[in-house]
Amino acid sequence: MKAIVYKEPQQIDHPEALLEMELPDPEPGPSDLLVRVAAVSVNPVDYKIRQGVTPDGPRVLGWDAVGEVLSTGADVKGFEPGDRVWYAGAFSRPGSNAELQCVDARIVSRAPTSLSDAEAAALPLTAITAWELLFERLAIKPTKAPTGEVLLISGAAGGVGSILLQLASRLTGVTVVATAGRAESREWVQSLGAHHVVDYHEPLAPQLAKLGVPPVTHVASLTHTDVYFPQFVELLAPFGHLALIDDPPSLDISAMKLRSLSLHWEFMFSRSMFETPDMNAQGRLLAEVAALVDAGVLRTTMAQHLGSINAENLRRGHALLEKGGGRGKVVLAGFGG
Repeated sequence: MKAIVYKEPQQIDHPEALLEMELPDPEPGPSDLLVRVAAVSVNPVDYKIRQGVTPDGPRVLGWDAVGEVLSTGADVKGFEPGDRVWYAGAFSRPGSNAELQCVDARIVSRAPTSLSDAEAAALPLTAITAWELLFERLAIKPTKAPTGEVLLISGAAGGVGSILLQLASRLTGVTVVATAGRAESREWVQSLGAHHVVDYHEPLAPQLAKLGVPPVTHVASLTHTDVYFPQFVELLAPFGHLALIDDPPSLDISAMKLRSLSLHWEFMFSRSMFETPDMNAQGRLLAEVAALVDAGVLRTTMAQHLGSINAENLRRGHALLEKGGGRGKVVLAGFGG
């Protein structure tokens, strides 16, 4: 099979930062689906691994995928060859930047029928992250009635923020405040459901005071947590909650004590990495997201389609994410030149 791999950490402008190779076709295990990959997206985890981890041999990156089931393992139930599926893969297994991939059926669901392969590929990893952060880590309850709670989403225009905004504004009763810096980012987050937008270049507290919203009860910090952490502690009401997904070099959380604040970390690969008893929750979650997409409640967060899945286009995708400040997701579809 054709695959795009990296062999050692390189700057993304190096011609061998990502390169194409022929690899043996994978063999599915008892709990696996063998999938022909049709579309993928690029996530920060892709370039972070490429930059910081030296593999034992050629490593295939990529986690988001949409594709067709070719065969199923002996223990798999509920899937058949020909099913169109989507998933975000597992941290410790070969990734989706290849023509064929084996994936544990417990973290897979059928893809939404109303989206193209490219549109659907934008969603799995970020939808799982946002769902788990919102409903499990922050424990915000699904309801249509206003709750008086205020959720501040920092880094809201990115991939996770773009689906988190939709989930929070359409499935819960919280007031959603998003941070954004540029005019196009403000328009993007407003289109996805933000009730208010504040500029992350300026101090947050005066802007929130001017809006007249109740005290912030929950913060979802999606990037640069170490930079904004003092402001989050200042903003949060007593007994408030802060959830993060990034990798700050260090955090002194002692300032959280006086207000009895809670800190939560969301890492969507935890279930598959440790094969937790509820690992199939991610498959059920993706099925629910697919139903919400097909019902018109949620929409794709695809912002840029870079063309077919090849080394050159994936290098472009990595470069865009490394630059930062982008909106939504970068996707690729089909294997070709």
